[in-house]
Formats: sequence, structure tokens, C-alpha cells
Amino acid sequence: MATGNNIRTYFEGSWHRSDLAVMRAADHGSWLGTTVFDGARYFEGIAPDLMAHCERVNRSAEALMITPTLSAQQMHDLIWEGLKTYPEDAAVYIRPMYWALDGDFLGIVPKPGATGFAISLEEIAMAAPGSATTLTTTRFRRPTLDCAVVNAKAGCLYPNNARMLAEARAKGFGNALVADALGNVAETATANVFIVKDGEVFTPIPNGTFLAGITRARHIANLRAAGIAVHETVLGFDDVRAADEVFLSGNMMKVTPVRAFDDVQYQPGLMTQKVRELYWDWAHSGG
Repeated sequence: MATGNNIRTYFEGSWHRSDLAVMRAADHGSWLGTTVFDGARYFEGIAPDLMAHCERVNRSAEALMITPTLSAQQMHDLIWEGLKTYPEDAAVYIRPMYWALDGDFLGIVPKPGATGFAISLEEIAMAAPGSATTLTTTRFRRPTLDCAVVNAKAGCLYPNNARMLAEARAKGFGNALVADALGNVAETATANVFIVKDGEVFTPIPNGTFLAGITRARHIANLRAAGIAVHETVLGFDDVRAADEVFLSGNMMKVTPVRAFDDVQYQPGLMTQKVRELYWDWAHSGG
């Protein structure tokens, strides 16, 4: 079932004005989960960092031994072709995706060159500027590269995210703050996390257990260009509890203030507002 509406699907050389069925029961991706995707955003007539998302989905495919079939530029141009069918004021979630079609003689390893590809465009509203969420802990952790394909934006990673979210919601919270294998803060179930302390910004250092997002990197670059110190470092849960502000960074909503972590309350502050302003200014400047 779709999350949004007004869906367009690119498949086998054509755009379709529907949520088109693209996978078959015997496709390797259907029964063995060899699927990758990326998520970009179109809003206010712009699609920030679209090329970076196209480049990453090709890297994700290679990490799952799926052969990419389009260059990032070809993908970028096809996406813009589809976006031109939407009004300029539409908010669209952009998903290019690959999946393996065939397996080797045992069926497990994807066969080189046997690749499915589609682009899904789906209208999903951006969060209102005042929207915020709450966090709690979860017993589920981020895996490591030796036991999961954490170097890809792979569909097979998301059931673990779903367990985290379901546990957090059952406790009355909006999202889960997740540990890595060593017990340090990694990210949330759906987004990267930043904390603010004494006018400086801190975020977990990428350690191979979570996807350090494109929007995360953009926020870091924007803040540093504005003269604000940003530290990529090891963070514990007590660091988050002691923070002055906490916000999340993800492609879907860009910046999400956090109002609480368990029983610790925060006020969405000036730094979180600054991050949002810097992102919107950068995005509308053409990068």
C-alpha cells in the first residue's frame, strides 16, 4: 500500500500514471530480498542533492551484487522528466530502485546483469516547520558489516527499523534512539541524529553500522560554512540526555526537532531553527 498519493512509475522505458506492478513472484528480489532504493525529495520546485541520491543507489546495488543498469546522470534526467508532470508546489518522494531478477545455480547469489529497475514518484507532504517528535530507547541494535549489508540502502535492513519503531510506539514515543553493537548512539530508527550543547553541534561518527545520510552531510557542511562547530564523535545516551537541543536529519523531512528523550524534555531551539534555515537557503540557491 502506498504512503502518499498521485503516484507515477517509470518501468521498462516508459512513465505510467499509476502505482504499477513491477516485480514477479520468482524475481530474486521478491523471495530473497535483494532490493535497494534511494529516497530524494522534490518540494517548492527543487530537488536538492538529487544527483547524490542517484549515485548512491548505484553504490547500494553493487553492495548487494546487483548490476546497476543506468548511470546516475540517466537516472537524474528520467526523474526530472517525471517530476515535470507534477505541479511546482507538490511535495514528492522520489524512489529509484533496483532488484535482482535471477540467481546463480543455487539461487542465492544474484546473477550479474539480471536487474530490475523502476522509479516511483509519490506525493507525500513535507512536515510543517513546527513539527517535532519524541524518542525512547529500543532493545534492537544496528548491525555491523560482517552480518548485514549496512553499506547499502537496502530493503532487507528495514524490518529491523520497523521493530524499533513498533517498540517505541508501544511505549508512547514517536521514534527510537538506537545503539550500535558497542552500545554507543548510532542514529534513530529512521534518521540520523544531532545534539546541541553549549552552542556546538555533535553527531555520531560514521562507524559502518548506519548510513551516514546525504542530508546529514549537507547539514554538517552548511553549519561549518556558517562558522558553527560540528563534531563527529562517539556519543552515549547520557550525552543525548544532557543536550540543550536534539534534532533529526533525514531526506523525508530534512530537519525534525525532538521534544523529549524518555523523561528528558527539550525545547526546539535556535540551533535547530538555524539548521532548517541554512538548508532551505542552500537548497533554493541552487547548491
